[in-house]
Amino acid sequence: MAYNSKAKIKILYLLKIFQEETDGEHGLTMTQIIDRLNEYGVSAERKSIYADIDTLREFDIDIKTYQRNPVEYGLARRDFSLGELMLMVDAVQSCRAITDKQSKMLITNIKTLASDYEQDQLNRNIHVAGRVKSKNESVFGNVDTIHEALRLHCNLAFHYQRLGIDGTYQSMRGQKKHVVTPVAISYEDGFYYLSAWDDEHGDMAEFRLDRMDKTVLLKDEPATHNATIANFAYDDEAAVSFGRFKGKAVAVTLAADPDKVEIITDRFGETATFLKNDGTEARVRVKVYKSEQFFGWIAGMGKTVRIVSPDDLVTEYRAYLRSLLKE
Repeated sequence: MAYNSKAKIKILYLLKIFQEETDGEHGLTMTQIIDRLNEYGVSAERKSIYADIDTLREFDIDIKTYQRNPVEYGLARRDFSLGELMLMVDAVQSCRAITDKQSKMLITNIKTLASDYEQDQLNRNIHVAGRVKSKNESVFGNVDTIHEALRLHCNLAFHYQRLGIDGTYQSMRGQKKHVVTPVAISYEDGFYYLSAWDDEHGDMAEFRLDRMDKTVLLKDEPATHNATIANFAYDDEAAVSFGRFKGKAVAVTLAADPDKVEIITDRFGETATFLKNDGTEARVRVKVYKSEQFFGWIAGMGKTVRIVSPDDLVTEYRAYLRSLLKE
């Protein structure tokens, strides 16, 4: 028999064939397997293929024998189920922090984890109301750079882009760089945010990662607030913010019509405490960061969700509504 230079990697081609063309419902006959190997330039006999299948099974690759006519072989169990892959695709499509190009690239990579038969089912188009995709492809790189800065305890420098009145990002020319001590990364409302200590202002600041440009790791410049980094932790029981707008934390009692109770729980989750009520409306205690955005959310509910207490917040909310009427 002539020497086959690909004989040593035959088993890898065999695994590739099983991964791409078989699953729990679809298999290949031995004749089809031999034909597929020939297409890769690998000649093989049945006996050697049986031995390779046994080796794959020994390595915990779940190759099943389907007693059909003729007998078929297929990869029955994968690292991710089809439902899990669908969830990944939906999450990537819905993510606002990445661009359309990056989204399509990630989904293409996710599809490689499925069989050819399953890939068609991953061609999903999930509608997300009000979704706005980022236009900046540097988010992934920024995440890596920030984590490296945290590991090395050094500062970070970058330009911060802001939209101008014409709807486009302002030019970076002439703008000074921000130099900060990175503290932590958070994810909220579809965007990544950097919490950092800003030496210039002497306080904590937040920056959206998709607006950070020309991010540079300052390896020779030690972070100014390493203690802040070491002791910092997000408080999951803190007041609820509306967007990234945070004012004074206030304990608020809300009244809600019965058909709006789910809106309350969707917005505040387990932080909402339901109080005794008169049977006609829900009374809920929540802790929020006071802001115009919170008032705007209440106003958007009309009369179905109302601020009951504290009295000074009710007064401030009414003043907010009057100021809008004056405009």
